[in-house]
Amino acid sequence: MSSSSNRIAGGAPPTYVVGAGMVGLCVAWRLQQEGVQVVVVDRDEPACGCSFGNAGALSFGSVAPLAMPGTVWSAPGMLLDPNGPIHIPLRYWLKAMPWLIDFVRAARPDHVERIAQSLALFLAPAAECHVEILREIGATDLLRFDGQLYLYRNTRQLASDDATWNLKRRYGLRAEVMARDAFLELEPRVGPKYEVAVFTPDQGSSIDPYRHAMAIADDFVRKGGVILKEEVTGFARRDDRITGVVTHSGTLEAERVIICAGAWSRQLLLSLGYDVPLESQRGYHVMVARPDSGIRRPVILSDRRVFVTPMSEGIRAAGTVEFGGLDLPPTARRLNLLARHFAEAFPEIEPLADGARWMGHRPCLPDSMPIIGKSERHNGLWFAFGHGHLGFTGAAVTGRILASEISGQRRNVDISPFSIHRFDPGRRVA
Repeated sequence: MSSSSNRIAGGAPPTYVVGAGMVGLCVAWRLQQEGVQVVVVDRDEPACGCSFGNAGALSFGSVAPLAMPGTVWSAPGMLLDPNGPIHIPLRYWLKAMPWLIDFVRAARPDHVERIAQSLALFLAPAAECHVEILREIGATDLLRFDGQLYLYRNTRQLASDDATWNLKRRYGLRAEVMARDAFLELEPRVGPKYEVAVFTPDQGSSIDPYRHAMAIADDFVRKGGVILKEEVTGFARRDDRITGVVTHSGTLEAERVIICAGAWSRQLLLSLGYDVPLESQRGYHVMVARPDSGIRRPVILSDRRVFVTPMSEGIRAAGTVEFGGLDLPPTARRLNLLARHFAEAFPEIEPLADGARWMGHRPCLPDSMPIIGKSERHNGLWFAFGHGHLGFTGAAVTGRILASEISGQRRNVDISPFSIHRFDPGRRVA
């Protein structure tokens, strides 16, 4: 999907959104609603990255950062387990080490509390924001609110996550512990290895994340927006102002530029002097069963960090965390593990022999908070990236926030905790 021209004829220069994933599309759509002329530019077609292959979970209660004290202590065991949810190839350890050190620092209790408070305010309107967009474009059937079910093998394993659940409850998430008899009434196909669960009845999911993103893209274009398939290689600037983006086809003049390039945002911004600790936590998915397999809502295998989500095209098992950067090839073992974990959790469901397989790049920062807002150093430069495991959940609310900030109709939302400048030398939290 693209415009027939990479220039916008007449009038003031448009706003350029760099990145056509779910976050970039929601930002562009919201700005268009405010009367802003917007061009989305991406080297690939819309929604080809994590927006295509994510677990589809709408998890607005996920205010606990990944860097919880318990997670930090349990991480070495996960890394040593060949079937565990975290994997770092030997050749990537040295490169991953600075990010991992920042991650451990972020797990201090005072940092965790500050992060959770910021994420709670940010994520609170996420469901409302998604529904607003889908209602406007006539696609509310893409979302369902049947809750999410988190499975644990026993009460001891559940107890290891007590700090996370207590934090989520404190910020308003309804979470009910269920014994096996109770959760089987919700998901009767779960196998005998899981004895206890936590049910979050208010959270939801998308039946097709790719179709969801494309519905927004189609509506954006239908209303006059432009999507260009061009690779942004740099920026045009005059003094301290960003005046355009540089592509292989030339320089495109811009009123402002918004970076929504996901895991590629860091390398794109290096030329401007921004060096943020953004790492790709590579995630995988496997389509493991038919749509009629009897799974009714996202079921999370908590010990494996795997989401099993019913979608219109089938059942998707998605998850794992792999540090491997943007260039290493996918690891076949991680895909096979997803299929194996699904078969262990749902032994009575016949798995697909040739289900589609995928790997994508989650843009993760060590404090689990995205970068949202404007630059203090470059006028006309804005950011919306680094949503980590919450890109789908946070995309619509990110669009609302940036559209409000840029159009001058500011809401009572403090986005200073999400500033890119929290990573500037001298401002980093020790």
